[in-house]
Amino acid sequence: MTPDRDETFLARALGLAAKGAGRTSPNPAVGAVIVRNGRVLGEGFHRRAGLPHAEIEALRKVSGTARGATMYVTLEPCSHHGRTPPCADALVEAGITRVVVGMVDPNPLVRGRGIRRLRRAGIEVKAGVLKEACLRLNEDFIHWVTTKTPFVTVKLAASLDGRIATASGDSQWISGEQSRRVVHELRNRVDAVLVGAETVRADNPQLTCRMRGGRDPVRVIVDGRLTIDPHARVCTQPSKAATLLFTSEAQAQSPKAAVFTRHGVEVIGLATDTDHRIALRALLKELGQRGIKSVLIEGGGQIVASALREEVVNKVLFFYAPLLLGGDGRAMIGPLHVERVALGYTLHTLTVERSGNDVMVSAYVGAPGRNHVDRNLTY
Repeated sequence: MTPDRDETFLARALGLAAKGAGRTSPNPAVGAVIVRNGRVLGEGFHRRAGLPHAEIEALRKVSGTARGATMYVTLEPCSHHGRTPPCADALVEAGITRVVVGMVDPNPLVRGRGIRRLRRAGIEVKAGVLKEACLRLNEDFIHWVTTKTPFVTVKLAASLDGRIATASGDSQWISGEQSRRVVHELRNRVDAVLVGAETVRADNPQLTCRMRGGRDPVRVIVDGRLTIDPHARVCTQPSKAATLLFTSEAQAQSPKAAVFTRHGVEVIGLATDTDHRIALRALLKELGQRGIKSVLIEGGGQIVASALREEVVNKVLFFYAPLLLGGDGRAMIGPLHVERVALGYTLHTLTVERSGNDVMVSAYVGAPGRNHVDRNLTY
């Protein structure tokens, strides 16, 4: 087959994989297409952890036999027994003669083994087709499986002069309707959404996904002093998603913590510093152990500043509204203690686009004080 045809069918597999985004944790999102003589015989995607992988879904859709066909799959077929049997063995048994892979699986249990299994069986394997797109689709999985902590994105909506609220605390709505729709699409895809106590007190958010067919992410609240109201909407709003409240070890044993527990909120105690702040690295480690591979931090400014200072932020997504609130408004990011411009937090691989009347800026976060070239995702 020509490279163009390989890319065409791999792009089709990518589109299928995207349907599972946000549903498969801790597994990656994967799509597969089976083709013979230019005709699609079957296709599928991984829907949820514990259910069949994309390759098996595609094989089950084939009417007749897949013998002699080509399998296009966005991620290297697994070669180990997990919740499901190895997909590489299934492809061998089905008589697939060629496999086109988007990217090698970074999971140490698989990395390269699935491809070697296929080649030992005489199957032709071509890897790295549309690799960058496949890597971006599963950048959260890659980060989680290699660090055991979630991929962290910071989302903020601000005025053009960088204010997330007026001096009085009014913040609704800075961003426009289209931008708010994008945020609900994000909540539909990430595993968890995280806010600090100041956001709960100021905005009383639900942190749910209000789009048709969407699903709520796990809701995470960081409140070292346990100051929020147990009757806040995020604690009482009915949802299939869990609500996790991280506080100090002492507060986790307090009578007030028991009130949250009665509302169905899981209260988790972690060590705090002298200012009652929770180390976000420890919090993210706990979330990673629970199979949460992506976290969206939605504010406020203090929790975002803490995340940046601890260098746990991988990506930022800022919505700038055509609005000015002035220097007495609340800054979008709290103190970072940057004393020289050269030591500022650097962003790279920026994309800028319109979101209704707003400007949406996304970028990856580099280490403070270092220059970073635009990110070419290679693994």
